[in-house]
Amino acid sequence: MLAIGFRFLAGRYHANPWGRHVNEADIEWPPAPWRVCRALISTWYHKADHQRFSFGQLETLIDVLSETQPVYELPPAVHTHTRHYMPQWKGNTSLVFDAFARVNPQDELVMAWQELELANELGMLLDELLHKMGYLGRAESWVEARRLLDRDLPDTFKCRPGENAVDTDTGEIMGEVVRVLAPQSHQTYHCWRREFADDEISGQKGKKKKLLQHTTPESLTEALCLDTSELQKAGWSQPPAGIFINYLRPLDCLRPKLAKPKTRTRLVTTARFMLVGKPLPRIEDAIRIGEWFRAGLMGKAKYVLGGEDNIPPELSGHDLGQSNRHGHTFYLPEDADTDGRIDHILLHAPNGLSVQAQKVLARFKLFRGKQGQEWRVVLEGFGNAGDFRTDSDYAGESVIWRSLTPYLRPWYLKKKPSEREQIKSFVRKECRLRGLPEPEQIEFQSEITVHGKLRRAIHFHRFRNKRSLTQPDTRGCFLRLHFAQPLNGPLALGFACHYGLGMFIPVY
Repeated sequence: MLAIGFRFLAGRYHANPWGRHVNEADIEWPPAPWRVCRALISTWYHKADHQRFSFGQLETLIDVLSETQPVYELPPAVHTHTRHYMPQWKGNTSLVFDAFARVNPQDELVMAWQELELANELGMLLDELLHKMGYLGRAESWVEARRLLDRDLPDTFKCRPGENAVDTDTGEIMGEVVRVLAPQSHQTYHCWRREFADDEISGQKGKKKKLLQHTTPESLTEALCLDTSELQKAGWSQPPAGIFINYLRPLDCLRPKLAKPKTRTRLVTTARFMLVGKPLPRIEDAIRIGEWFRAGLMGKAKYVLGGEDNIPPELSGHDLGQSNRHGHTFYLPEDADTDGRIDHILLHAPNGLSVQAQKVLARFKLFRGKQGQEWRVVLEGFGNAGDFRTDSDYAGESVIWRSLTPYLRPWYLKKKPSEREQIKSFVRKECRLRGLPEPEQIEFQSEITVHGKLRRAIHFHRFRNKRSLTQPDTRGCFLRLHFAQPLNGPLALGFACHYGLGMFIPVY
């Protein structure tokens, strides 16, 4: 078997099929045997060593290649084009289409003659021509060509000569039929030329006779050397040495293929929503917004997933087991533009958001307050916390973190030591239980600034909207935590930290 591999180095194959106008923007795919043979001849004329490889050897090579029709294995390609306006006389322009096949430069098109074996000298000539071939088709179609060994051949050749696109027995679609131009075998061409010379040329005179003699040379190789303009001048509608062959190529082989969706491998932990409504809620009501948002989300989850039992536990926080240490979702209201109003909500689940949870979040559009207030929400995206670092302070990184909403201790006080010492102990214990580094220093602040106003803990709503729930702390305090190494957010500690209390932001 003789096989040639072509790689299109610029990722483009420009070639107009014979008989089609260039502005029809069609593509010759696969490359016609006629075109490949002409490319070999052109390379011999311009680049070959004529002392080593004679024209007679070239003629023999072309004669051998014309004896049988090749088969192809086509790489993935896309039929595309550019368009531009070409200037003409008197300031006019004409719209021109430049069509081409877009091919991966690393992919190889294989053209094979399955029953053909070359003699050693012809193989050396072919190797020389393929090595020096610069382009195939138009000059923009830079090509790298080589003769392939048996080990480099594909298992199948899916583009073959054929007439029927549909299997008459099974009804299966075999491919699509395309017409390509190939040289006639040299024996067929010689027989045709002899009859044509006797029947047609002998009866002509003058210029017409000379044109017909010129465009029907004795050698098949010389016939392949003729320019299209010479053939048209003599009145030929197609090359007399050529024959059109129908090929079956894979169906839609030049249509773009949709890429398979990539499997998400990294853990999705965070989603961010934007609030839309008037008025936007105050940051002092963070716990109310966090609870109302979660309540609305639970209702949407029941509707989307078909019942309360199907709600993902990372959203509800239920049925997670004793080993769960705050791995479920934090609903963190956010004042991104520091105007004192909640304009975003950051959802963060350290143990990850499942596909079902993401499905619910993607369909969540609004939630309502207890007094009938309504806010629309817009999902900005999924990812991990670091993906939102440029937009959200909660996802920042720092060695110092300060309270944005009051910290309420999650455990009851004992008689000794002092309340502040016990609060410090509670903070360190909670960090330790969550696998976070313990702060080296904990400072207390009596007040914080919200949009230019001083706010004490009493100015914030500090109670859950859940009956029969007792909480160890109802006053709250503001803290400033110092860590030995930079800590990545979000960071929320203490009672009701999943709903907006005990939220911290980094200090840069």
